Amino acid sequence: MCGIVGVLGNHEVSPILVEALKRLEYRGYDSAGIATVNGGTLDRRRAVGKLINLSDELVHNPLPGKSGIGHTRWATHGAPTVTNAHPHRAGRVAVVHNGIVENFKELRAELASHGIGFVTETDTETVALLCEFYMRDGTPAAEAARKTVARLDGAFALAFLFEGEEDLMVGARKGSPLAVGHGDGEMFLGSDAIALAPMTDRVTYLEEGDFVVLTRNSVAIWDAKGNLANREMRQIRLENTRIDKDGHKHFMAKEIAEQPVAVDKALKAYLAEDNTIQLPEGLDFAKIDRLSLVACGTAFYACMVAKYWFETIARLPVEVDVASEFRYREPPVSPGTLALFVSQSGETADTLAALRYMQGKADVIAGLVNVPESSIARESDVVLPIHAGPEISVASTKAFTCQLTVLLLLALKAAEAKGQPLPKGMPDDLRALPGLIHQCLGAEAQIAAASRDLASARDIIFLGRGQLYPLALEGALKLKELSYIHAEGYASGELKHGPIALIDETVPVIVMAPRDALFEKTISNMQEVMARGGRVTLVTDAQGAREAADGTAEVITLPNVPDALAPILYAVPAQQIAYFTAIAKGTDVDQPRNLAKSVTVE
Repeated sequence: MCGIVGVLGNHEVSPILVEALKRLEYRGYDSAGIATVNGGTLDRRRAVGKLINLSDELVHNPLPGKSGIGHTRWATHGAPTVTNAHPHRAGRVAVVHNGIVENFKELRAELASHGIGFVTETDTETVALLCEFYMRDGTPAAEAARKTVARLDGAFALAFLFEGEEDLMVGARKGSPLAVGHGDGEMFLGSDAIALAPMTDRVTYLEEGDFVVLTRNSVAIWDAKGNLANREMRQIRLENTRIDKDGHKHFMAKEIAEQPVAVDKALKAYLAEDNTIQLPEGLDFAKIDRLSLVACGTAFYACMVAKYWFETIARLPVEVDVASEFRYREPPVSPGTLALFVSQSGETADTLAALRYMQGKADVIAGLVNVPESSIARESDVVLPIHAGPEISVASTKAFTCQLTVLLLLALKAAEAKGQPLPKGMPDDLRALPGLIHQCLGAEAQIAAASRDLASARDIIFLGRGQLYPLALEGALKLKELSYIHAEGYASGELKHGPIALIDETVPVIVMAPRDALFEKTISNMQEVMARGGRVTLVTDAQGAREAADGTAEVITLPNVPDALAPILYAVPAQQIAYFTAIAKGTDVDQPRNLAKSVTVE
């Protein structure tokens, strides 16, 4: 969830570290800091809040040195304070850490028995103290770090820097990503390639349990069994690491606008010119009798939509699980099961843990990800990239629509393999999808005006039916994330089973209702809302607007679309409503409070 960067360089590293950390801001953070070694002396600077505060501190209190580590922290243990900010230091050791050390209390007790005290509330301080403790008897720095890492339980990516060692950096990964960057007489560590891109395009991704020792001219990697490992060095495409806003006010605005192009790329990756759907080797739906879809957050809602597609189009039974709960119910796995794990980053801790639970149980494990080099991709039998490109805003937009697009293609392929008829017009209608999304973006001004009224509400309800029910959940999630307004999504038919008690003139209700087979039922539920004074914003198509606009506070009209494509199209106004409501409230659109882009802790 946090960001790590390390540099063994030939130039002053403080500005390099800060600039690299800026590229990791999208992950979410509440404090930041750097440490350097200069003339053998280890020192650090830290600040709470945005990186500009750290930059100001460095102006008033510079930190020289050509070797350093930096970190943006998302608080887990202890409040966001300077004391709790990374890097943590104990004597000759400085450490930055992503993840959670689950046995830190036991280690603290052990250290306390040796008279070693603590100054922070964090689990990470324990790592620095333990390493310093091992160095007391003359154990070399790298070996002390190795002994320390061997004692840790949990998920972590770690970078160590040592006083008196200007040409040494140590890293380790277990459950949280870490990559080595190769330079010319320089070496780098980073949470991902985006952080390293300005410094190098040659990257080695550490694997689970790896331990790495870096100097400016060497890399030595040991695997989880303690054996020297030869990890592949990859050349990254720098265009995939661009993080500029291209003239947009926010990354989220840019990423909403990029959806026609992103979806088109996803389609072209799987849909051949002759309309055949091309899948990677190892995925044969003719041999699949059941699907298990597992994800978190927005990706989970994509899976909920996909359940409708797979079951109605392919007649293939589907179970959908929240990843954080999946393995704890110890689900039985039937023969012929495809386990599909969906994650934008490919590093989502709960989803990765669920994948590992299914290894050896499911016939095929597939990862549907936006980062082909991610942990979920590397540990899957089959990798299904969504081709959304870098997504910087914490709230997922183009990754969600690309996830939906690829999932729909998979459902169509499954139907073909099972001998089921495809929906009329498919897959030709898919080719029109980017253009339809582009038309949706034209409703921006109308949605912005409606959102100014929504910004004054304390509670908002989203309603949808059938395939649009998960979109109601997603719309509510987006609104909560960005505007901090309490919002809930419900299946329209569930309204009278409890939620209708919430309805009055102060609670806006957003109804997603394309003119499909369930339209009249949804509109009947909408009438129940209006009869109780509820203010309704109806999101529908032109025919739906003609039939049901009377009495609504606002109607947002979208293009007509085949039923199967509606969830992808209706995701766009859900995103725009959240975006413009947040703008009206003045909240941080790209980095909402308390949230992180890549959730690498349970």
